Amino acid sequence: MQKLVNDPADVVVEALAGMAAAHPELRVDGAHRVVRRADAPVTGKVGVVSGVGSGHEPLHAGFVGPGM
Repeated sequence: MQKLVNDPADVVVEALAGMAAAHPELRVDGAHRVVRRADAPVTGKVGVVSGVGSGHEPLHAGFVGPGM
């Protein structure tokens, strides 16, 4: 698999922005590198926080959404 990187310093923010562009049910806070549901918070549901170092995108961002 080949990846195109514009600038190594921006790779995480760009990857998350691309994921959000492909999935309108997600929102990205690029400054904090956080992905969340667009409809959050959901009444009666518990929020889950998960984190890893960069380089694992979109692993944990793929867990954001209904059913998780």
